[in-house]
Amino acid sequence: MNERVLAIYPHPDDETIGKAGTLINHVKNGDEVTLICATMGQMGRKMGKPFFANRETLTAIRKKELLDACEAIGIRDVRMWMMQDKTLQFREKSFLADKVQAVMDEVKPTLVYSYYPEYGVHPDHDALSDATILAINRLPRKERPVFLGSVISREGQDELGAPDIINDVSHVVHEKIKALQAHRSQTEHWLVAVTDPSISVQERKELLEKQSQEQFWIYRHKNI
Repeated sequence: MNERVLAIYPHPDDETIGKAGTLINHVKNGDEVTLICATMGQMGRKMGKPFFANRETLTAIRKKELLDACEAIGIRDVRMWMMQDKTLQFREKSFLADKVQAVMDEVKPTLVYSYYPEYGVHPDHDALSDATILAINRLPRKERPVFLGSVISREGQDELGAPDIINDVSHVVHEKIKALQAHRSQTEHWLVAVTDPSISVQERKELLEKQSQEQFWIYRHKNI
């Protein structure tokens, strides 16, 4: 049976960095994939290297980058909430949970991808993942999708232990790189090395190998 996948992230590029290969595989498997992107990352500090964006143009640029990345991944159902970047932590958790629940009621996901609560580093990451868990816990146990979280903080990795899932995405790594390249304003400063003709074959191989595994932790719901 095919999965129904709901990816829930605050910013453009969250769906790609560390997750694009996994989502590409879902698409190739024929799974239904829906993406929620809560903000356009309007307050992001990166403006391209060299600079080609500014505070006034960044929203439109990152929206276009998101759509281009989703095209590279194969995601057709993209929900953009257009909320203000760096404010999710100040919204009522129930408000965010209601928005998540509305989409879950529609797509009825079997798998949910987001950041693992408390270990997402960025306040927007944690606020949205917390709200997502609240929305999931509103469902009867038998109807709850599996929550697969990304862990950014070293503390989180130490406390949670080894990831529950490590996906080898080496067979789609070039497609993943295309999605990463789509987020040019955020990734060009380090992705340029992948196509830099001056680097050695071995250096390029090592760079690609770093993008060839993606890891996730299954969220263990408390007694609710």
